[in-house]
Amino acid sequence: MAKVAFLGLGVMGYPMAGHLKKKGGHDVTVFNRTAAKAEQWAKEYGGKHVATPREAARDCDFVLMCVGNDDDVRSVVYGDNGALAGMKKGVILVDHTTASAVLAKELFEKTKERGIGFIDAPVSGGQAGAVNGQLGIMCGGEQATFDKVKPIIDVYAKLAALIGGPGAGQLTKMVNQICIAGLVQGLAEGLAFAKRSNLDVEKVVGVISKGAAQSWQMENRWKQMNEVKFDGFGFAVDWMRKDLGICMEEAKKNGARLPVSALVDQFYAHIQARGGRRWDTSSLMHLLMKD
Repeated sequence: MAKVAFLGLGVMGYPMAGHLKKKGGHDVTVFNRTAAKAEQWAKEYGGKHVATPREAARDCDFVLMCVGNDDDVRSVVYGDNGALAGMKKGVILVDHTTASAVLAKELFEKTKERGIGFIDAPVSGGQAGAVNGQLGIMCGGEQATFDKVKPIIDVYAKLAALIGGPGAGQLTKMVNQICIAGLVQGLAEGLAFAKRSNLDVEKVVGVISKGAAQSWQMENRWKQMNEVKFDGFGFAVDWMRKDLGICMEEAKKNGARLPVSALVDQFYAHIQARGGRRWDTSSLMHLLMKD
């Protein structure tokens, strides 16, 4: 059993921290900016909740976080009440936030100065993956640090792999989001074409999902796309736009061209304008069927 702090109890962090306590049997202390959420978590899982990241990190062996963006990460890590202020030498900090590679490298350097290990470890699998403990986790950092923290991460991971040095996890998550963006747009166009051709979409998917067109998105989202219903589940459009923004900012630095991602990002902006900020990313179908 390890002493673990978890910072950030959103739709991903809440069940991830729960697995550490219930499945992993670890001594877990949580922090959340909305204190009521932390209190709710503690009542549900029996762990402890505290008022600041510093208190959560005090005397812990591992500190994990999953918050919103770069600014959120800095707000819980730095400062007098930040996690670093409460961490002792030899502790490992893991960031599950989807953030920039620049921030990951910054955190690696800042923690190394203090004798603290750091792994950038964004996740894939959505809310369902977090709830079921079946996340794919792509990591960046040093091998020895990764080896120490992997048993902790494995509690809620289907697969956790070290891709490379600091920032490699975040860069891999960018690859993931770039691939998804184009795939979902293609799926939306195909299903919209089928519907406008008066085909039985279930039969169409039953056939093409057994061939080269098959994908996780097709298997898990075709029904909702066929019904043109996207509210109350999945990966929110707001989050995808945040992630695509990170991808395109990085592309400016490394010279990559992302024409399809940039176009799909514009489509998601139209979804937001229609009130779909919290709709699932498969809502690209809305633009094709509700015009």
